Amino acid sequence: MAPGRAALEVSPLPGGRSGIRARGEISVLTRPSWEQALTQLARRHAGVSYVELSDVAFVDVAGVTALALTAMNLPDGRVVVENPPPQLPRVLEMFWPDLDRIEVAS
Repeated sequence: MAPGRAALEVSPLPGGRSGIRARGEISVLTRPSWEQALTQLARRHAGVSYVELSDVAFVDVAGVTALALTAMNLPDGRVVVENPPPQLPRVLEMFWPDLDRIEVAS
């Protein structure tokens, strides 16, 4: 990764779990990739989808918004966010305190 350039890698979860794993940062520079990954996640959603973020260093408010909107627009079920950066649960609590479609698991 070049200095001053943000990068985001998104891949399917291993082991047959439904969901994605992200690595890098979710910001204005990487938002198109993040939103595309969330669109694909929603298309494959079947009850519970997992979003593994242990290798994400930062997610901005717009990135959390994209995740929240994806979860709210699912026909059923929920999204389980695993090991997010600390700002993600804070932003969810601040703007969507009653959103039960997202479960944060540390």
